[in-house]
Amino acid sequence: MARACAICGKASIGGFNPQSSGMNRVRAHRRYQPNLQLTIVAKAGGTEKVLACTRCRRTQTKSAR
Repeated sequence: MARACAICGKASIGGFNPQSSGMNRVRAHRRYQPNLQLTIVAKAGGTEKVLACTRCRRTQTKSAR
């Protein structure tokens, strides 16, 4: 199972470590992971537990009001 949001599809992206910039010309690679949390989503016929990013969780609770 990929580490991606089940709602929006946000996944990990690659980048460079900011502490390896400046006078250091060798940039160290790193991966930026999304903040995924277990969330209960209402599906047709019941509920389901999915991994969702915090932005989708926040939007989901705002639309429920």
